[in-house]
Amino acid sequence: MPALQNHPGMTPRANTGVALSALYRYIPALDSLRSYRFSHFRADFIAGLTVATVAVPQAMAYALVAGVPAEFGLYTAIVMTAVGAIFDSSRQLINGPTNAISIAVLSAVAIIPPEDRLQAAILLAFLVGLLQVGITLAKLGDLTRYISHSVIVGFTLGASLLLVLDQLKNLLGLQSMGHVHDFFLARFWATMTQGGSPHWPTVETGFGSIALVVGLRWLKTRVGLKLLPDLLITVAIMAAVSALLGLETQGVRVVGKIPAKLPSPALPNLDTPYLRQLSSSAMAIATLGLLEAISMAKAIAAHTRQKIDFNQQCLSEGLANLSGSFFRCIPGSGSLTRSFINQQAGAVTQWSGVVSAFAVATIVLAFAPYAKFIPQASMAGILMISSWYMVDWKRLIYHVRASRFDAVVVGVTALAAIGISIEFCVLVGVFMSCMLAVPRAGKMLFTEFIVCSDGIIRERLGGEPPNPQILIFGFEGEMFFGAAAALEGHFETIESRIGPDTKVLVLRLKRVRNPDAVGMHLLDEHIHRIPGHPRPTGGRAIRPGGRPCAHRYCWPASPQAHLPRAAGPSHQHPDGRAVRLRAHRCLHGARQQPGAVLHDLTPAFHVL
Repeated sequence: MPALQNHPGMTPRANTGVALSALYRYIPALDSLRSYRFSHFRADFIAGLTVATVAVPQAMAYALVAGVPAEFGLYTAIVMTAVGAIFDSSRQLINGPTNAISIAVLSAVAIIPPEDRLQAAILLAFLVGLLQVGITLAKLGDLTRYISHSVIVGFTLGASLLLVLDQLKNLLGLQSMGHVHDFFLARFWATMTQGGSPHWPTVETGFGSIALVVGLRWLKTRVGLKLLPDLLITVAIMAAVSALLGLETQGVRVVGKIPAKLPSPALPNLDTPYLRQLSSSAMAIATLGLLEAISMAKAIAAHTRQKIDFNQQCLSEGLANLSGSFFRCIPGSGSLTRSFINQQAGAVTQWSGVVSAFAVATIVLAFAPYAKFIPQASMAGILMISSWYMVDWKRLIYHVRASRFDAVVVGVTALAAIGISIEFCVLVGVFMSCMLAVPRAGKMLFTEFIVCSDGIIRERLGGEPPNPQILIFGFEGEMFFGAAAALEGHFETIESRIGPDTKVLVLRLKRVRNPDAVGMHLLDEHIHRIPGHPRPTGGRAIRPGGRPCAHRYCWPASPQAHLPRAAGPSHQHPDGRAVRLRAHRCLHGARQQPGAVLHDLTPAFHVL
């Protein structure tokens, strides 16, 4: 990092200040300590404990969704939450296992034999973290802004439906059927038709859990207990009922034994034949994780008025996944539910996430032996409730009604999630966002101007006669390869307007931005297609930084007469009056022969 390098001529104290500034920038949690007070600690401590009561049941459930034992979800809720909080740009965002990412992980590892799925999920966390850190180093975090939010809405809808369908077998007590290489819908149909009859004690347990969660949430709303840990209470009650009634002996499947220990460091297995197979899924999950985290960070910032550094947020996600892979964690991202609860509980800084991680670790050490009584049907019921709340129904309706394109993006992304795979639906959504963004960015506005009798240059209105001697056209937009088709059409229009009476052609490029080689080549070709015009002579314009990006031409038809090659300070940044005077000068000097061309430069250019 350049900011950490010693600079010649700087005192040791100044170098220390530069190093501390960089440290505070890349580790925002340390920056928050500079103004940390006891009241902040108290608020963060209460918020962290509140988040932990939700994180424990969610982490176990999301691990089961991903197809790995429940304890690895708890490990993720410890390591990834702590690391993510330290590097988070958002002060209230909580990282860890999430519903959407776990579904994507399940889709990625579904075709891998069951005995290798755990190692594949850990390797996936390593690849996801590596890609996200790479995106940060390339400073591509801001590019997530150009992916339509309709992708997230469609993905969330598809993921929630996929989760409900996937958990039906656990809710009804059916055997999972189908081959690992089959599509999800094929496996689902095989399970529903060949998985046996519903196991009624399991069904009663699952629907009883759903009823208990719904009842507790009604009580929270009625009494005003917003921070009541309804999920944790439900899991504790159903575990107690399972132990007292011996539900496992009646055929109700339980979560199983969870070791009362913290995650130990271990290198992910890179020597595996599944590395290439998981790479494409890792890219989709990395993109999805960044979109999920940044979207939630922006939503939180809208309430707290804090400034979010998108690149720093990408770094925190990448380091959290990368660190987690060395402690046997599964991929994760920013959690919508836990982040919302963290904010509602009054968290002030990122340290509430660290408190939550330590609280989850304490719960694992103290109560892990009792997790063996938790029925899987209860976890399935909790996941179905979570899937309903995962979808923002108002926003879904808004996106479907907003425009036809948004409705198509939402529908195609959701259908791809269910019909093909979760990671593929993300790539489809990103591709459709690009299809939307590039044509819009490639629009080049084209305006014709006229010189009034009082000498003012203004836009020519419909029905007004043009001046056949002086043609003035203005361009506005990004002059890059995406605008090539629009540029060619505009240049053809200009060429069709040039007649025998045309003496001066003025192209105003004042509002042209970021020209590239394709745009400049089209402009050059257009100049040389103008009848009777030799190759122009004149100065060269460069953008600050020294790279050639535009040419300025002004010449009469006679090759012996031309404007000065180099424009001094008085010719820089010409305004409308200067354009008018110079156009009339060209017109006066070219009365005997038609043809004078003037390119008006944008003020962002400097003329040599």
